[in-house]
Formats: sequence, structure tokens, C-alpha cells
Amino acid sequence: MEKIRMLSTLGLMGAMRSLSSAFEDATGIHIDADFAPTLALLKRLRDGEAADLVILTREGLDEMIGEGRVVAESAADLARSFVGIAVRAGQVHPTISSEATLRKTLLAARSVAYSRLGASGVYFAQLIVRMGIAAEISAKAAIVEQGFTAERLVSGEADLAVQQISELKQVEGIEVIGPIPHDLQTPAVFSAGRMASAKQADAADRLLRYLASPEVVPVLRQSGLEP
Repeated sequence: MEKIRMLSTLGLMGAMRSLSSAFEDATGIHIDADFAPTLALLKRLRDGEAADLVILTREGLDEMIGEGRVVAESAADLARSFVGIAVRAGQVHPTISSEATLRKTLLAARSVAYSRLGASGVYFAQLIVRMGIAAEISAKAAIVEQGFTAERLVSGEADLAVQQISELKQVEGIEVIGPIPHDLQTPAVFSAGRMASAKQADAADRLLRYLASPEVVPVLRQSGLEP
């Protein structure tokens, strides 16, 4: 069986679970996928890790194209993703619909979990600075190096978890309250591209065409992404 090596940002992990098996059934090509935050993947690619296809934030993919690691013509934007906030299942859903209510909710939380390496964590760190509450939130933050912040809700370490909605939805036993108000964030765009050094170039191109096709849209939506 043909095999494609894919490195993907965590944001697409949920969608890829079902898309991988559909693609494999249709083509007989197996996807060997590894998921990590974009910043961690960029480092691994620069250190020489081999892959046929990558899914990164658009900025990350553009850096890889600029360095000649990803074929520019192959690049395809797959989905938009908003950063959201979650609580443990069964907890009261605090209000986060405006900057004022979000600020109040963050300050009232016993602990807030966010990620250090993920795009959502970088954004959230800037947001609390902009809102003037960085010292208060940082003092009680549960920082997750990499992985899913919502796991800290289940373990009871945090009251609120901040991450891409598609990543929050990967964890059982939590509920997404909603996105951080759209006027306070620019959605992350996740984009795919074929590596210039791809050993399975044709198979990678087939997967790219499939991921950019209308048939995957319902799966993306269900996983918390906007096509």
C-alpha cells in the first residue's frame, strides 16, 4: 500500500480522523499523520524532518514556501478557525460575548489554561496584554506546552480553557462556550502544501485535491472549522 507522510497542525486533527479513512478507502493510499502545533512543526521541518505534505497556519506555510521547502503552486487554504473558550461539562457557561464580559469572565476564573506553542496561545497572550489584564491572568494560568488545553478542565486544574475551537472539541467531557468575540480576533487560516522533497508527490497531490474539495466541507464544519 502506498503511504503518504503528513505533518499537520493540531487544529485539523479531529477532521483528519474521518477524512483519512475516507481517502484511504477511495484511493488505497495510507496517510501516516503526525499532529503538533505549527511552531513545533516548523522547527522539525527546518531540522530536516521528511514529509510529503504539510498542513500549517497560512503564515507558517508561507515561511516554508519562502524557504523553498514547500511547492508554491501546491498551496491550498483549507479552513478558517476561531479561538474559543471552554468549560468542564456541566459547569455554568459564563458570558464572553463582548470585550467587557470576556474580561470579567477571565478575571473571575480560578485558572485559565492556554497553550504556549500554538497559534491560539500566542494570540491569547497578546490579547490579555491589550486588555490590560496580563499580570492577573498570567499569575493563575495553566500553561500547556503542547497538546489540548481542555484536558486541564477535565483534570480540574483550570476553570477555562482557551484554544482553537476545533482543538477544544477534541477533548471529551468539556463544553465550548463559544468563540472569543470576532472583533477581537483574526481567524487562523489552515493551509496545506506539498513538500518540495516529497517522495510521494503524486499521492500528496491527490490528497491535496481531496482536502480542498467540497465533499470535505461538512466534516470540517462538524469539527469546529469554517471552510
